[in-house]
Amino acid sequence: MPKGGTARLAATALLLLPGSLAAQGQPENLLESPPERSGAAWTYTVRAGDRMSVIAQRMGVSVEALAAVNRMKAPYILREGQVLKRPDPASLPPRRATPPPSAPAAKPAPTKRETGAPRLLWPAPGAVISRFGAPVKGLPNNGIDLAAFTGMTVHAAAAGKVMFAATEPERFGQLILIDHGSGWVTAYAYLGQMRVKVGQSVTKQQVIAKIGKSGEAKRPSLHFELRRDNSPRNPALYLPVRL
Repeated sequence: MPKGGTARLAATALLLLPGSLAAQGQPENLLESPPERSGAAWTYTVRAGDRMSVIAQRMGVSVEALAAVNRMKAPYILREGQVLKRPDPASLPPRRATPPPSAPAAKPAPTKRETGAPRLLWPAPGAVISRFGAPVKGLPNNGIDLAAFTGMTVHAAAAGKVMFAATEPERFGQLILIDHGSGWVTAYAYLGQMRVKVGQSVTKQQVIAKIGKSGEAKRPSLHFELRRDNSPRNPALYLPVRL
């Protein structure tokens, strides 16, 4: 995701959350040719680093049209393994389309801390109840989940600027995304009350929200992600070791 601006999230976004790598048995990540009958839609399986605008361009449709047919709302958060449906161009005559070249294979998340990464602190004190890569609804977790109780404060893991602070209705509930520069973004989901606004600069450990139970959360908890250019990173490699 390019440096600065919400466009980096329109490719995502965290923020945020469960579901990272393609499930076993998923087709290769390419636009599949529709059946012979007219009205059939192509599909595309999302890979790490994909951007909504690039996928839309490859499909020959607008971002808005692609988002509408897949019932997505801004900031158009993508997750690896997610299957996007192409809007059906009713005006086109029946024909078999030639699929474009497939995207390059997704690279696995680094297993060591990368140079230039922000130095993070824990956003909440709760124990880790779901680790990076752990299965969540058949897909690996893109971040970590922390145990919490309603009203517990959530802190910015590092200094940065708020690029998204609103409700993401599909999965994450109240969600905050913080841009730390050089493509690094942290995401905080399942919140109960947000204390920051888009465009606001925050300092490390500043209170940005309170825990609640929104989105897919079954109980009060915090979903936390770290991404670089929209590709998930294991937060445990960048957070201080807990004794």
